Amino acid sequence: MKNLRTIYSIILIVLLSFGFTACSANQNSAEEVVENEPNEVVENNVVEEVVEEPTEVMVESTVIELTDGLDRLVTLEAPAQRVIGLAPSNIEILFEVGAGAQVVGREDFANYPAAALDLPSVGGSFGDLNTEVILSLNPDLVLVSSLSTQEQVISLEELGLNVYYLTNPNDLDGLYENMRIVAELTGHADDAEVAIDALKVRVDAVMDIVANAEDTPLVFYELDSTDPNAPWTAGAGTFMDTLITMAAGVNMGASFEGAWVQVSAEEVIAQDPAMIVLGDAIWGVTPEDVAARPGWESLSAIANGTIYPFNDDLASRPGPRLIEGLEELAKLIHPELFE
Repeated sequence: MKNLRTIYSIILIVLLSFGFTACSANQNSAEEVVENEPNEVVENNVVEEVVEEPTEVMVESTVIELTDGLDRLVTLEAPAQRVIGLAPSNIEILFEVGAGAQVVGREDFANYPAAALDLPSVGGSFGDLNTEVILSLNPDLVLVSSLSTQEQVISLEELGLNVYYLTNPNDLDGLYENMRIVAELTGHADDAEVAIDALKVRVDAVMDIVANAEDTPLVFYELDSTDPNAPWTAGAGTFMDTLITMAAGVNMGASFEGAWVQVSAEEVIAQDPAMIVLGDAIWGVTPEDVAARPGWESLSAIANGTIYPFNDDLASRPGPRLIEGLEELAKLIHPELFE
């Protein structure tokens, strides 16, 4: 009996031991689950690192490439900062578009604006250019026009200079385009548009006024009276002709062939212009001189006192002051509309 009790005790111990072991195993398994679950959650919520590609920065090129009036491709690495203007109109355009501070040299006859007179002269387009002075100014652009010969352009290029030939415009739209070209070459595109818009406003103002003109008087525009019996005048297609027409006048010179016409005193007397505009007043010609010419005393312009000195630069230079020329001519031709 005692032995049987002992056997039961042994069996109970074994069973309890087995149960404890099983419980311990289950507890350990549970602990492993509890311990492992956070790790699994962390693994499942790992945020992948986003690697951004380097952003490509687009740098705008400053290189300027324009084809000039001689059909040559002119390339500048950047807007010109030291410019020489070899025509009075080119100097006036440079200042008008805001590039005046970048002008370092001028042609002999460039006298406007007043600041231009402070610039060193490099000679005249009609004469010899002083290449020594030109090189000493270290220009990165030389702006030439039809006043310069092709030989001069070639000689400047042979000196290693950037030369741009600005074609003379045929009308005001051509002038505006030249202003845009000069502005692009010097980095003043926005300034040019502001200047052009202002000029257009002035033109429109004149056109609105002269639209009320009741007549279109005949105008003789005198360019040169070195020989008073055969003075020179401006023909069709010139800016003098354009401005007179826009100002509600008729250019007598347009009745002849050619842009620059030498006419006889007899022809002037025969056509009897209502008005004479003295573009040669700069050379000292006065209304009194005209009235004293033999046979001219019969002219209506002399009888009516309608002979006027005029600043020819306002009509002969293809620059922004052409608009001032239009304003002045309109006032001379139709003073009754501007009272």
